[in-house]
Amino acid sequence: MSHPPLAGRRVIELGTMLAAPFASHILSQLGAEVIKVEPPRGDPTRALVRGGPSGTFIAYSHGKKSVCIDLADPDGHAAFCKLLESADALVHNLAPKAARKLSLTQADCEAINPKLIYCHIRGYANGPQEDDLASNPVAEAATGVMEANRINGRPSRLGPSYHDQFAGAYAVIGILAKMLSPDAADRHVEVGLYETGLHVASRDLVGIQLKTQLLGRPEREPHGEFSMPGYGAYMSSDERWMYLLMLTDAHWLKFCQAMNLPEANDASLAMLRDRKKRREEVEALVKAAIAAHPFDATAARLSAAGVGNTEVLPLERVLEVPQAHQPGKLRAVQYRGLDFEVPEFPRLYAGDAGDDPNNEQANATLSPPELGEHSVAVLREAGLDAEQCQRLVASGVVLDASTESFPWAPVRG
Repeated sequence: MSHPPLAGRRVIELGTMLAAPFASHILSQLGAEVIKVEPPRGDPTRALVRGGPSGTFIAYSHGKKSVCIDLADPDGHAAFCKLLESADALVHNLAPKAARKLSLTQADCEAINPKLIYCHIRGYANGPQEDDLASNPVAEAATGVMEANRINGRPSRLGPSYHDQFAGAYAVIGILAKMLSPDAADRHVEVGLYETGLHVASRDLVGIQLKTQLLGRPEREPHGEFSMPGYGAYMSSDERWMYLLMLTDAHWLKFCQAMNLPEANDASLAMLRDRKKRREEVEALVKAAIAAHPFDATAARLSAAGVGNTEVLPLERVLEVPQAHQPGKLRAVQYRGLDFEVPEFPRLYAGDAGDDPNNEQANATLSPPELGEHSVAVLREAGLDAEQCQRLVASGVVLDASTESFPWAPVRG
């Protein structure tokens, strides 16, 4: 039986909210041992939903160990440095000022462990704003995403924190690249939310430059469907939303044929540029065609013809479909007596510790840790003796195995 690619690697996470915890979550899914080092009050995501943990904490903290240390205390900082000696990588999203205040800059950590891969996810990378604070919506605002996403005319953040998660994924790429070059002198990985936002928006940023140079003015596409008629959401006769994939002329022809539309033989609509010129007419045609039939019948007809389509699902129904329950797609996670189906990082045989799709036992994971649940065990493993650990716990510098109380009252059916 093969082992996960990062088995035997130890990653220390100093992360709050999403970017760094998301990065270490992926590393954990790839087999790394992840130790989540938290302050005395814990990661803020432990107290976001009715006084208790949010979906963010449960989804991205299972499989991790929690060590709770007051890094501002000299003894706590010394204990953390001891832990750092045993790590392959550190990933954190502390503000630059906080990293300096806690003596956890790259130079500080490199002095403790020269082989450590030091990954810092920050608001802005090097430049005049490198000490400025930024969050996911700040990155959206600064890179053009928010200006185009308006609710009642007001620029608004997207729902999911995509920039945080992209930054976390970019951090993983950087860490893996350093692991592939173990003898490289530079062990530093730096990812800025702002720079992540620029890269994600590069298609649109280049597109606006292209239009400006071709037309002499900055012209944008009118909406998120790239101004392609027939590419979007349409309601069926039984009031279910269907999203159509209409990218090419071939897609258009297949759609018209599948729906028995006379426009299948209309040469004046065969080309995308012509359909764009008659946008309102084409949109009305597609809308009427979908509205004329119930969802299931239309979906079956379009799928048989090779036309991409799906239902626009609410969150509570997303995991009901058979595709979501194929092996390796979901992982069973328990927390405080509640059961969750948590999507896996997408890879072949995801969720199997031994990469064996028939090994159900290997698919188990550590439950999301209680605050400080593994503090003493991990610190003892790092080299602190029992007396040192007892002294740290007694002084309140280290919290061990705390079960936080919060007013959850699950509704049982």
